[in-house]
Amino acid sequence: MTSAQARDGAVALVTGASRGIGLAVARSLAESGHRLVLTARAPDALAAAVAALRADGAQAVGCAGGVADSGRAQEGVALALREFGRLDVLVNNAATNAPYGPLMDADLTRWREAFTVNVEAALRLTQLAWRAWMSRHGGTVVNICTEGASHVGPNVGAYGTSKAALLHLTAQLAGELAPLVRVNSVSPGLVRTEMARFVWDGAEERLAASLPLGRIGEPQDVARAVAWLVSDAAEWVTGADLLVDGGTRVRAAAGTTAPHAVHERLRAAATDEA
Repeated sequence: MTSAQARDGAVALVTGASRGIGLAVARSLAESGHRLVLTARAPDALAAAVAALRADGAQAVGCAGGVADSGRAQEGVALALREFGRLDVLVNNAATNAPYGPLMDADLTRWREAFTVNVEAALRLTQLAWRAWMSRHGGTVVNICTEGASHVGPNVGAYGTSKAALLHLTAQLAGELAPLVRVNSVSPGLVRTEMARFVWDGAEERLAASLPLGRIGEPQDVARAVAWLVSDAAEWVTGADLLVDGGTRVRAAAGTTAPHAVHERLRAAATDEA
């Protein structure tokens, strides 16, 4: 997709877009001229996000429903074609971190749900986008993964394992869909979202001190990375995972304190919930 297409109104579908990273991605893409289809589970929150984007001048529509619902996924893609006549960008952002806790205590129904939401839904939507538009016209796909997919940590085994699978899926699809479609991922570190509030709330200063760049992430940090990956500036990039983590993986070399501060918070959250 060219920059001119974006200025002329290329269309992006963003999942989990009513708040946090998803909404920040939608705002960033709107600023570059994309027309938007947003999906989210909560109808009221989704309607508010669409209204806010429209108030800022964006062309945006919403499709309420969870990404695990195959019918709603189909409707989201159909809505893009019906309203805007094309689908150039897919951002698979919606995710769940359940079941939370040690894997030996994990409910396997919830375990399967993590893979349905975090992995299967991304594949399903990519298939739908490919069949509806991208196989003939090209496009870009960005999957939102996590820095934590590269290592283990307390109580987030299901989330990390499913996101590691999403990383592999990203690379596999990048190879299969080239050269028409570029597929990449962004792996955030700790970002100030509601989903991660139980980690950063009340401990932000200590967590920031553990990072070489001295602060936790903001949703717009991730959004800017996504906007770059779907732009012409990244036209020779596919199958890549872009870390947006404040230097989490290099903190030992930077000599920052409390290198396992996030892990401590994850353990504490489990203790608080017990």
